[in-house]
Amino acid sequence: MVKADEAILRKVLEGENQYLVPLYQRPYQWNKPQWQTLWEDIQDLVRDRKDNPKTTHFIGSLVLVPVDTAQSAVSVSRFLVVDGQQRLTTLTLLLAAIRDYRNNHERPGAGDRIHNSYLTNQYESDDRRIKLVPTQHDRAAYFAVIDREARGGGDDQIGAAYRFFRSRLEELDDPNDPDDIAELENAVLVGLTVVSISTHPEDNVHRIFQSLNNTGLKLTQGDLIRNFIFMGLPTRSEEVYKRHWLPMQTTLPNNEALEILFWLDLLATKPALKVNDTFSEYQKKLGGIGDEAGVEQEVARLASLARQYALILDPSGEEDPGVRFRLERLKTWEASTPHSLVLELLKRREAGSVTNAELERALLLIESYLVRRLLIGQSTQGLNRIFPIILNQLNSEEPVDLQVHRLLSTGRRHFATDAQVREGVKTGPYFLSGRAQHRKTVLQWLEQSFGSKEPVDTSSLSIEHIMPQTLSAVWRQQLADEYGEDRVDELFNTSVHTLGNLTLTGYNSEMGNRPFDEKKQAYVKSGLSISQTLRHFDNWGPREIEIRANELADQIIATWPGPMNFGDGDSDLSPLWKKVRRIVATIPAGRWTTYGDVAAAAGTNAQSIGNHLAGHVVLNAHRVMRRNGVVAEHFRWIDPTETRTPEEVLAEEGLAFLPSGQADPQARLSSAELLGLVTTEEITSP
Repeated sequence: MVKADEAILRKVLEGENQYLVPLYQRPYQWNKPQWQTLWEDIQDLVRDRKDNPKTTHFIGSLVLVPVDTAQSAVSVSRFLVVDGQQRLTTLTLLLAAIRDYRNNHERPGAGDRIHNSYLTNQYESDDRRIKLVPTQHDRAAYFAVIDREARGGGDDQIGAAYRFFRSRLEELDDPNDPDDIAELENAVLVGLTVVSISTHPEDNVHRIFQSLNNTGLKLTQGDLIRNFIFMGLPTRSEEVYKRHWLPMQTTLPNNEALEILFWLDLLATKPALKVNDTFSEYQKKLGGIGDEAGVEQEVARLASLARQYALILDPSGEEDPGVRFRLERLKTWEASTPHSLVLELLKRREAGSVTNAELERALLLIESYLVRRLLIGQSTQGLNRIFPIILNQLNSEEPVDLQVHRLLSTGRRHFATDAQVREGVKTGPYFLSGRAQHRKTVLQWLEQSFGSKEPVDTSSLSIEHIMPQTLSAVWRQQLADEYGEDRVDELFNTSVHTLGNLTLTGYNSEMGNRPFDEKKQAYVKSGLSISQTLRHFDNWGPREIEIRANELADQIIATWPGPMNFGDGDSDLSPLWKKVRRIVATIPAGRWTTYGDVAAAAGTNAQSIGNHLAGHVVLNAHRVMRRNGVVAEHFRWIDPTETRTPEEVLAEEGLAFLPSGQADPQARLSSAELLGLVTTEEITSP
């Protein structure tokens, strides 16, 4: 049964009472705007009470639930503050400020009555002494103010409120008016009124919370979940809060991140769940747990999950350099859509079922998927559904990197093939596609992929059109001389915004639409690998743009692996990859080579060879190993029915292994030997 009474603040605070803010309540959040409004209302009340001493001012409601009702011997009546903790905390801090001001500026002990009657239960010495006990987050700071400790009024929200009122009291006090502070105290205690709503101990407090939320409290989904969790911990709330909840809350940057974590967790079983439905779904999930031990186990699980989510939000805490690099890349991309899948991968690594190498490659594939979609102008629409669906399709039997690769490659998920990337780079208006930040990021990453020994800091650079966006007379005449005046506008419009016509520079405004020979000198001097090939061109126009587009496409395909090729043809392959396949196909049984040797023979880099062999069906791919004669951690059979290890197959083919597990170094083929195994016609440069 609910009982409502209007009461002045003094009636609420006097007597042997104690008000406990439940752990599931949000921390103290009032700030200067709320403090200033309250202060101004009190000043108006003081003035009105001079004309009519019975004037009051209503400041809101308090919803209280009695506790300890079975303990008739206790001297202090205790209540849970279900609603109203923000105003009750603020008012007691104001009273503490008045107490301290009067003690400092009037006779000694002038403010002690406030302390003994309204802030503490003076005859209690245990945990029932202080009348208001805030939530754990604010408790130390609040107690420091009430107990007049030196650290009270510190650099925290509680301390800020106390200092606000102390400063206002300094401004208010008129040396010529000996009663102004006393009148203020009287207005606070006797003039401010609340509606005190008391519930029966057996009332469902959580339902009261939900009702309040529907009528103005506006708790977030995360707040409601926290409330529901701690309502299920009547005897273990303090311990669970300290051991699990507080560390989780501290690990994440804000309450919004905590709310998103709950939502991401539920996407593992409800891929179509909306953020606003998070609480209702968690309510179903937690409602069936039953006992406190089960609830505590759930909070411990969430705390562990929060540590993994924190790595997504701030990868600096990741210990493995390869995984950290990939997490930093995804953070730079500023896309939250993959977070549900990435969180699951991190969770599996924490459980020991995923290695760092598998995780790193899975993150690379997610990055590649996002980059390649941008390069072909594919809309980001649908990404918020794709990653949760993939998450739901993961199993515990296959390596996760192989699963992520296959799942991204199947269905209508638009994982751009090498051929689509080539076409997109050559003809797509890259400069007008997607988000501006993503366009620059891909160019920055592309520059990094060249692996320069003296890398250039590209953070302050901007995208530059080599053939300018506005043709000067010189540029127009050059294009007219080569292609004909009637074709200038058509060719310009189809090539100006393509990737082949773009680079990075710190001199965008100075470059403008200068002639190509002037721009060329600046590009070459810049040291950017992405611009170095411009030194080979004497003129610049659609033909040169297409040549450079093909060069950049080669680098892109080598850097970001494409979807799995489930067929056995190579019609989708560039001349480079056809060449690589011919070289690998010539490796005899009983022999092996390295990624670096194949790269040297084909004219590319080892990383791109590894990416290609891992994502395509390539004959003899298992015969390409690391330089030390060990099978690469990321190697996976593309054929899901193959159950043998690469080492078992190689041994069956006649390759000997040393006791250390390394392949016989005498059986290794060098790049020169690889070239000797194929005819000159077969290895013509692409």
